[in-house]
Amino acid sequence: MMTRAQWAEHAACRSTDPDELFAQGAGQNRAKTVCTGCTVRTECLAEALDQRIEFGVWGGMTERERRALLRRRPDVVSWRAVLQEARQAFERSLAG
Repeated sequence: MMTRAQWAEHAACRSTDPDELFAQGAGQNRAKTVCTGCTVRTECLAEALDQRIEFGVWGGMTERERRALLRRRPDVVSWRAVLQEARQAFERSLAG
């Protein structure tokens, strides 16, 4: 996985008004659409989960969704490792 500085350069939201990513209510659903198809969505989500970022949409998940995931998986030490492993398994399944 890339460092935050590296993946941030490729983020779909890099030219988005940051206020849009820290919206409330229905605005969060609009913010999540920015993440759809983003090439660094996994890195972004891993950053938010590993750093326990409390606000905003990161990697297509709201703060509420991230908190729920963290509660379901309190054993995870590194989300970066978990998500990277899952991505690799998915890519292998596509290869055949």
